[in-house]
Amino acid sequence: MRDEILSRGVTRRAVLGGMAGVAALSMAGRAVAAGGEAPAWAQLAQDGKLPPLAERLPKKPMVVTPFEKAGTYGGTLRRGLRGSSDHNGILRMVGNQSLVRWNLEFTQVMPNLAERWEINDDASQFTFHLIEGVRWSDGHPFTADDIVFAIEDCVKNSELYSSTPAQLSVAGKAVKVEKIDDFTVKFTFAAANALYLENLATPLGQHPTLFPKHYCSQFLPKYNPNIAEEVRKAGVGSWTDLFRARCGDIEIPSRWGNPDKPTLDPWVVKEPYSGGATRVVMTRNPYFWQVDTQGNQLPYIDEINFSISQDVESLMLNVISGKIDIQERHISVLSNKPTLSQNMEKGGYRLLSLVPSASQQCQIYFNMTHKDPALRKMFADKSFRQALSLAINRQELIDIVYFGQSEAYQAGPRPEHPWYHEKLARQFSEYDPDKAGAMLDQAGYKMDGSGLRLRPDGQKMFFAVDVIPTLYPDLVDALELVKAHWAQIGIEMKVNTIERALYYTRGDDNAHDAAVWPGPGGLDPMLDPRDFFAFHPQGSRYAIPWSLWYTSNGARGEEPPESQKKRMKLFDDARSTADLSKRGAIMTQIFDIAADEFETVGLCLAVGGFGIIRNNLHNVPEKQPDSWSWPNPGPALPQQFSFTS
Repeated sequence: MRDEILSRGVTRRAVLGGMAGVAALSMAGRAVAAGGEAPAWAQLAQDGKLPPLAERLPKKPMVVTPFEKAGTYGGTLRRGLRGSSDHNGILRMVGNQSLVRWNLEFTQVMPNLAERWEINDDASQFTFHLIEGVRWSDGHPFTADDIVFAIEDCVKNSELYSSTPAQLSVAGKAVKVEKIDDFTVKFTFAAANALYLENLATPLGQHPTLFPKHYCSQFLPKYNPNIAEEVRKAGVGSWTDLFRARCGDIEIPSRWGNPDKPTLDPWVVKEPYSGGATRVVMTRNPYFWQVDTQGNQLPYIDEINFSISQDVESLMLNVISGKIDIQERHISVLSNKPTLSQNMEKGGYRLLSLVPSASQQCQIYFNMTHKDPALRKMFADKSFRQALSLAINRQELIDIVYFGQSEAYQAGPRPEHPWYHEKLARQFSEYDPDKAGAMLDQAGYKMDGSGLRLRPDGQKMFFAVDVIPTLYPDLVDALELVKAHWAQIGIEMKVNTIERALYYTRGDDNAHDAAVWPGPGGLDPMLDPRDFFAFHPQGSRYAIPWSLWYTSNGARGEEPPESQKKRMKLFDDARSTADLSKRGAIMTQIFDIAADEFETVGLCLAVGGFGIIRNNLHNVPEKQPDSWSWPNPGPALPQQFSFTS
């Protein structure tokens, strides 16, 4: 993406290296001639029902250079969701509005709502200068007050958030956010936080900074003495329930369930994501604060229609029959690629190529903090995990499920990453069922008369592995093969296919035996280190209570063993270290310990994905990163996507 930048940007390597001083990254400082607007808004402005365009835009709006050429206004973009809990499918398309964002290549942190910033020498203080004149979708000004409110009154409110999100906490202390003036805000951390800009560019960094004070303050007791009456009228249990329903939360789909909440996104909710809905409709934001190089207000596209499918087959049918304009989510499974390739002409689309940032295609997380003491002891037995890893025929799995397009892999940075760790990535990945059986025998997991192994307490060994088939159908196929492999060494496993909401609920309640998820950290090991230690309260599914202990600074969860605590301390040191080489040395220590502990079992290196783009949809990069930290296709700026007739 060739954005209009007045001065040299800060590269990802420079940010990782702790570049101090001024990061002059203005994209709003370049004046552009007055341009056009969507015909519907022009008519409303002419009728006096909407302020003129000049009053809706900042004086110096952010200028975005379209990927191919200036677009034309109009059209409805069609995209698919799966079921009732696919809110991230919306976030990835429209929710990319933060103080900063990623560039297209996933290598550089760019200006967004902050046109520039300064960082002090030890990267503990960040001063952001906001674009002046940005307005929320209801026309109310966006200022530093909104950011201070979002973090100081909302995110740091212990009744709303059980702990301050990790992105906003260093050395066990939450960030302090101060208003310098209406368009300048200062973030002060207790210690160096050299990764803050990168974290701020991710979805988990974006959302907590953007609560509109003029709207959301009415749902906080601090600002509304009549909040009890509002709770009663709404028929909810508490003011926190009311706040989440009206203002949303990074982990709550209500962000897209309340059309009344003002937003800074290119499109606003028209038909909400609610129970029983068959679609979600979003319409153009009349106050969106970006323009193209001709001064035309973005977005070009009028509306986005997210149709809700109950199964992948229905979504695929919509794609190949030309009813979807851009889609990669849920259909990016290798088994679908031949079908999509064969129907390109019929469906009127071209293929989108996705470059994985993930490490692992499928990571198995045994719950080492299980509520059942016997299962906890079994899953916490390293020799048990090592034996099960040796019993997996990875090459067979790769050939059948992934068409031979991968290689055996456990965890850690990808081979092309400078922090690649051979032992972490390759150990116990060979297929040796005889050795696996001998290890289980030696550890005391004996066979009974039926050929099944027994736990040390005499009960038959049985456990379930949770997986979301609507999100990752290939993981179901992979687990079915793993189930067969493990049966050969006397282990009975159930592939537990469940809906996404239940998957999260079981994890939050620590009620799962084991679970799978693609393993992150292939190209961005510091942004999501969940496989190296218990970092994330939802992602580190082998020990969620340990991650809660870490993120709450010991106030919640369960105290982890010393090897975990050592890695937690090392990671805090790493993300507080400005020097890239020193940070790499610290992360290597974490990888060393993680390799020795062998807490998770990986199957194979993450495979590149794909999607489709309708032939009449333009300004869409046909090769994009594929990552939660780079929430594709959002950083490709869908606001500059455009249709031709």
